[in-house]
Amino acid sequence: MTEQAQVRRYAGSDAGTPSTDLIPPAPPWRVFDRSAASEPDPFRTTEAMVDAVNAALTLRRPLLLTGRPGSGKSSLIESVARQLDLGPVLRWPITSRSTVDDALYRYDAMGRLYAERLNDGEPTAISDYLRLGPLGTALLPNSRPRALLIDEIDKGDIDLPNDLLNVFERGEFEIKELARLKNQGPFEIQHADSIEYSPIAQGRVVCREFPFVVLTSNGEREFPPAFLRRCIRFRMPDPREKELTAIVTAHLGEAAVGAATDVIKTFVQRSKDPGAVATDQLMNAIYLVTAQAPDEQERRRIVDLVLAKLNSDNA
Repeated sequence: MTEQAQVRRYAGSDAGTPSTDLIPPAPPWRVFDRSAASEPDPFRTTEAMVDAVNAALTLRRPLLLTGRPGSGKSSLIESVARQLDLGPVLRWPITSRSTVDDALYRYDAMGRLYAERLNDGEPTAISDYLRLGPLGTALLPNSRPRALLIDEIDKGDIDLPNDLLNVFERGEFEIKELARLKNQGPFEIQHADSIEYSPIAQGRVVCREFPFVVLTSNGEREFPPAFLRRCIRFRMPDPREKELTAIVTAHLGEAAVGAATDVIKTFVQRSKDPGAVATDQLMNAIYLVTAQAPDEQERRRIVDLVLAKLNSDNA
């Protein structure tokens, strides 16, 4: 922490000579080059959480996680994939425009047409313009299941859960553009998350091991009963002061906890209002006050800035 405090920061003025010093180092959870990380991010589970994961794995059913923002819903799958060697987690962030078809595969028909025009009508390989999506990649016939995160499914179209059910129940899908070419192939199609390719014959993909699927929801709307009964459902617990202290210790060490007890208590107080603050805000606040070693007045400003209420436009 002492070294971090000596790093030059923005001083709020254009006067003076520009600094060539490094900006402050990133917190561990904002390091994107995972190959450079010395250790995986710590994640704390509960017995009930472990039971839910094992039920989903054994029954080959999706795990639907609900809970407050920042409660670790999207972190759980990383822990499972790492421990069970399921490979890099495939990610499908949901928006209001998300469709199951796009998550299965994408065909760049316009790109192929333009390429043929530029080559005086010379035919192109259709496989060069097809790419599997995260869901399609997860359903490839692998000897070990892949891990797929479908993040914030409650932000999707109202029909999205039922459309997903059809794929989950069958464990297969068809690439229509390849299915029309029955006497050709197999075609080598690129995965969503890498430069790897897999052969696909007659446009049909059938999974061998159903993927470990985690769906997250912030509880913004209800789902159809048919969808819910085919999922293992679990609500992430709201951490109490003891659990929060353990989380901070795991990420930042005991020294950070000792230097930020007041921040934890402030967070606990504000979290009594449901949806007001999230656990990742607490981590950000503690990292800032311990890394910058601010005076008391600046410390209060930082805590108020970072622990601003989520359910208010101007907290």
